[in-house]
Amino acid sequence: MNGFGFRLGLYCAAVVLIGAGAMYGQNAHTIRGEVSDSQCALNVHSLTRSHQEMLKSKSMGGTSNTCAVYCIEHLGGYLVLSVGKEVYRLDRSDLVHGYEGQKVVVTGTLDQKLKQIHVVKIDLDNGR
Repeated sequence: MNGFGFRLGLYCAAVVLIGAGAMYGQNAHTIRGEVSDSQCALNVHSLTRSHQEMLKSKSMGGTSNTCAVYCIEHLGGYLVLSVGKEVYRLDRSDLVHGYEGQKVVVTGTLDQKLKQIHVVKIDLDNGR
């Protein structure tokens, strides 16, 4: 490839990356909530959209974390973000695992139609 073709290729790649960055910036959301499992958050075995009933029975562990992990591993649940009465599926379990039962701040793109968040970043919510 000659010098002009190489520079043209680099220019096109830069334009694509800049465009992708601009699209990400427009669609990025920061959402606060609690990482939970779909079983509890969607009232599959909970009347309050929480872990409280399961924790009282002591069959799913003693904390929100152990309850969520148990439900995901043994009952077919998946990771979600509970935001009040809204529940959003989290698509990056590799980033989210370890935050089960925790209040967090998730940065990502929200697909309201699918009720799903593409997680870019997750941190514990320090209450700010």
